[in-house]
Amino acid sequence: MTMFAAETGWVVGYVIGIAVVLVVVALVLPILVLAHRIGGQATAIDDSLKESVAHTAGLAGLTDTIDAAERITAGLARGRTRLGG
Repeated sequence: MTMFAAETGWVVGYVIGIAVVLVVVALVLPILVLAHRIGGQATAIDDSLKESVAHTAGLAGLTDTIDAAERITAGLARGRTRLGG
């Protein structure tokens, strides 16, 4: 009987161990899948932001354009005033 009880103990231990491993895998696997999806989306977001930087690079000179337009309109206003208009 002692030999049977010892073997039963080992079998129960192995079954519990395998069950614990399966539970851990079942909990960790969805986390890994979500992390992979997030990584893919992060790459797409990064690419989109790089495109946005390229598309909006011209806005850096917008202040210069506004200053030039203000000088032009001020000159036109002075010219109109001198002509009596």
